[in-house]
Amino acid sequence: MRLKKTSSHRLWLSTILLTTSCTVSADNFDYPALVHSQTDFGGVGLIQMPTARSAPEGEFTLGSTYNEDYVHFNTSLQLFPWLETTIRYTQVHDLLYSDDPSFSGDTKYTDKSIDAKLRLWQESYWLPELAVGLRDIGGTGLFDGEYLVGSKRVGPFDFSLGIGWGYLGNRANLTGDKQKSVDCGRDTAFSGRGGSVDIDRMFTGCTALFGGIEYQTPYAPLSLKLEYDGNDYQADFISTQTGIPMQVDSPWNLGAVYRFGDWGAARLSYERGEVFTAGFSLNTNFNQVDTFWIDNDDPAYRPASATEDLTADQWQRLSTQLANVAGYKDNRVHFDGDTVTVTGEQTKYRDQDIAQTRAATLIANTGIQASQYRIIQQAQRQPMTETVIDAETYAAVATHTYVEAKPDDARTHTLPRAISGELKAAHQDDFDMGLAPVFIQSFGGSEGFYMYSLGVSGRAAARLGDHFIASSSVYVNIADTYDKFKYTVPPDGTDLKRVRTLNRQYLEDPVRVTNAQLTYLDHWGDNWYSQAYGGYLETMFAGVGGEVLYRPMNSAFALGVDINYVKQREPGSAFGLFKNEYQPSKNEERPFRVQTGTTTGHATLYWQNPLGLFDGTLAKISAGRYLTEDVGVTLDVAKQFDSGILVGAYASKTDLSAEEFGEGSFTKGFYVSIPFDLLSVKPTTSRGIIAWQPLQRDGGQKLGRKYTLYQLTDDRAPWFARPATND
Repeated sequence: MRLKKTSSHRLWLSTILLTTSCTVSADNFDYPALVHSQTDFGGVGLIQMPTARSAPEGEFTLGSTYNEDYVHFNTSLQLFPWLETTIRYTQVHDLLYSDDPSFSGDTKYTDKSIDAKLRLWQESYWLPELAVGLRDIGGTGLFDGEYLVGSKRVGPFDFSLGIGWGYLGNRANLTGDKQKSVDCGRDTAFSGRGGSVDIDRMFTGCTALFGGIEYQTPYAPLSLKLEYDGNDYQADFISTQTGIPMQVDSPWNLGAVYRFGDWGAARLSYERGEVFTAGFSLNTNFNQVDTFWIDNDDPAYRPASATEDLTADQWQRLSTQLANVAGYKDNRVHFDGDTVTVTGEQTKYRDQDIAQTRAATLIANTGIQASQYRIIQQAQRQPMTETVIDAETYAAVATHTYVEAKPDDARTHTLPRAISGELKAAHQDDFDMGLAPVFIQSFGGSEGFYMYSLGVSGRAAARLGDHFIASSSVYVNIADTYDKFKYTVPPDGTDLKRVRTLNRQYLEDPVRVTNAQLTYLDHWGDNWYSQAYGGYLETMFAGVGGEVLYRPMNSAFALGVDINYVKQREPGSAFGLFKNEYQPSKNEERPFRVQTGTTTGHATLYWQNPLGLFDGTLAKISAGRYLTEDVGVTLDVAKQFDSGILVGAYASKTDLSAEEFGEGSFTKGFYVSIPFDLLSVKPTTSRGIIAWQPLQRDGGQKLGRKYTLYQLTDDRAPWFARPATND
């Protein structure tokens, strides 16, 4: 058995130390390395104030902070060495989400916000590290502010000094007329229905100096912080909403951080001379997450006696080994007397080199007299790429005949060509089925801060030849809390067709058919792929559609077009569709509209590593018509880390005004895609996705399709199945 190594995190518990006393000799003592920690709001910094420091690229932190005024839940990701991003939910203890108890009950007021910090340059011997940042971008402006800050390290001390605007500068010790207003005339109203980026008010209002010191004590887990706060809290949301000023007895904040190894930290601070704040964070690094799986040993190169052909059993044994050992499922093996050709879909190894080397060894070990081995990588039986392995050169590589021999010496990658020779064996999978858990969750809703749905999805697919696939899936609900939804129609008065906000009604079905469709897949020419499909395409929509993709091999670019005609499925009915556009609502509310038939589709440009400036990124730009008949553009950008973990964000802006769209002004969301081989004890090319959309609305919504050609054709220029590079 082969056991792939992993880096292990040492887990241990310890009592948090608030003070420490050490006596050391300055002549022979080296201070522990200072590891920068999170602020109350998330993101690297002091206590309330940011610094110019950043975490290592790929560092992901999940944290929470609590005091008598607020509770913050945040995630922070060092997306690039120069860009830190933070997403945060804040609950206000003393305020309700809504004054209408029939709408939100006793749910606390919840604010969603996004922060970003851009490093301008790194610290040098003489110059400090410098960064500019934005807090609470595009939200309702509870904590919005901007800053410019520098940080300089001197021994165990890290000094920071900055200028803040908005929430970070309301002390106005630099500029600003506090007599005019508590925020020096800064426009704190948000445009539209919230969720928009209000550029006009950035870097306006009060300005204040802020800064502080972070000190790494001789005791490695403990660091201390002293901070001068740039905010006087007179314009704080709690003060303006309740009319009761927040107590501020001092501009100085004190804090301590205790680290639990390299996986977490606890924080305690005394702020404003008035309140204690406690926080906890967990962290990992997406660049450093390793696979840990148990696999068959690599087959040893031991060719049998040379033979001009194999028996039927020997060919079939080779086909089975190619599936189980090299990962080429649904394979066929052809032989024309000179060339062994293997076609199949690689489902085991993200690193194609591993699969191809194993396949070449298995073929060579049969003793078949062939001058070359052709391996044609397929997806749903459509050819993607071809690798030609020269048998003689591979034998020299496998036996280390020359210095620094490597498998690439024997390999040539090319466009797939026609298959030649007699079919000798096959390991075909014409039917596929399985079960998988499904966990859906949402945060920050009006009816409850956290809601979830737990169920099981069963799937089945049958291949009908090389082009047709009949597939279906059924979802069985086990438990959920989505019965907390209290409204039937959107409470903000919008009148769009309910293409996504009707999801509660679909969740009420304990058993539902989520997919039942027939798909036709084909390719033509060297670079064109297509699909056509019809049936019940997703939980909410049925219809017909098609997609065409132009994707040259090894190109950073691809271009696709999809067109669909769909109707909305009726909740409570396994296969029924809405017939009437206007539907009655409960409790004598106004009727709502549904989609009884429309054409939707998009033209999409795919661009890997755009402009050559953002290594490891994929940008997707789509333009077209959405489900509620609005027209616009979607930008989706994803970053892939060394481990293969993807983190992406998207936004859709259509011809709907902010008032027509409703709360949030436009659609936006985030997702994380995790290779299953980081979680499994077996290698696999499969992935799982965790998606988060701050607010579910009806504008800017796309049809959910079972297959997308860009993902199916990934081997043309690997993105989703790129091998991990952190070993």
